[in-house]
Amino acid sequence: MPTNVVMPQMGESIAEGTVIRWMKKVGEHVERDEPLFEISTDKVDAEIPSPAAGVLTQILVKENETVAVNSVVAVIDGEGSAVAASPAATPKQEAVSPAVPPSAVVPSAPPVEQASVAQPEDGGAAEVRTSPLVRRIAREHNVDLNQVKGTGLGGRVSKKDILDFIDQQNTGGVAQPAAPAPSASPAAPPVTFSGPTQVVPMTPIRRQIAEHMVASKRTSAHVYTVVEAEMTRVAAMRERFKEEFEKRHGIKLTFTPFFIRAAVEAIKDFPIVNSSVEGMNIVYKREVNVGVAVALENGLIVPVIKRADEKNFLGLARAVQDLAERARSKRLSVEDVQGGTFTITNPGSFGGLFGLPIINQPQVAILGVGAIEKRPVVRDDAIAIRHMVYLSISYDHRVVDGAVAEQFMAKIRKNLENWDEPVL
Repeated sequence: MPTNVVMPQMGESIAEGTVIRWMKKVGEHVERDEPLFEISTDKVDAEIPSPAAGVLTQILVKENETVAVNSVVAVIDGEGSAVAASPAATPKQEAVSPAVPPSAVVPSAPPVEQASVAQPEDGGAAEVRTSPLVRRIAREHNVDLNQVKGTGLGGRVSKKDILDFIDQQNTGGVAQPAAPAPSASPAAPPVTFSGPTQVVPMTPIRRQIAEHMVASKRTSAHVYTVVEAEMTRVAAMRERFKEEFEKRHGIKLTFTPFFIRAAVEAIKDFPIVNSSVEGMNIVYKREVNVGVAVALENGLIVPVIKRADEKNFLGLARAVQDLAERARSKRLSVEDVQGGTFTITNPGSFGGLFGLPIINQPQVAILGVGAIEKRPVVRDDAIAIRHMVYLSISYDHRVVDGAVAEQFMAKIRKNLENWDEPVL
């Protein structure tokens, strides 16, 4: 019995997905729950398992093509219980340009015919279909979403649409309705050469990173500060206990949980760093959910350690290793990358002395950790060799003052230099 394979909805705010790679070819046998294809959304990349065992008879969506959730992307013929496609899904959905990543809330599986109907031109009583992020940006800039032409599925207003509209207003131009997005090409165009250069299209995850970073620079008033902290005490403790830590708990003792713990304790004294901005309001977050940037081969992803303030050192170390492993093996869920309230990134793992990272919206601060290295420093009027690290913070000057940022960083430095929490 044929089984329709559909584009899954990886979270309630995910409207579309891009097929990155097919792991099986037409005519090949696939087992139930065996990885069948890889997708990319504006939240996470993931490998999608086969819903049934059998032979892959049709591939309806080619690599690098973007379609709506619940669209039929392939057909499997053979044994195994079938997971039927949504009645709304059909093999031929209009492809959406991957240049406009999704950021909209999807109603519960509307028929394709209804989903493809554009908003009324007069913007009347019809509810504008978009995401909470877009609505927040609209509130902050006093934009009537009915005036913004959406280029997403069914006239959905994307982040790109609202930001383009705001740019037109800020430059004094008359905001014109955005042109419809071109259909996605079924496959990435071949690399072309022009003299010593070559043209390579952005991957879906790279396009999403680009959009997110540009939106953050447009939204937050970025300011930076850098401090230097001595890591001699932490480095000695790590060296002393790393073998026993791995033997007892089965995980490696890295520096990352030390920085997370130091930052979490500092946030308790400076809760403004763990907030967000909604219009003219500051929203303080009770939970401290720390995102830890993980570098992948094709980009960057930020899985989140939920309730980091409630975990001890071992709990943080376990969470760091678990999320990093699942990020690199593409086993993260959408929930794993949502809900962050503060982010830590570590350019020092690649040798950088320090970085000035871009704030991860809608947060108001991000901590950058540089390389830990031995340097000559002055101690008691004598030159000594100590483990040192540069720590940077990028903060949103709309709500975080310079004095507060400096005090917050001084608290992190103090926590690291006077570390007394046991690691075992």
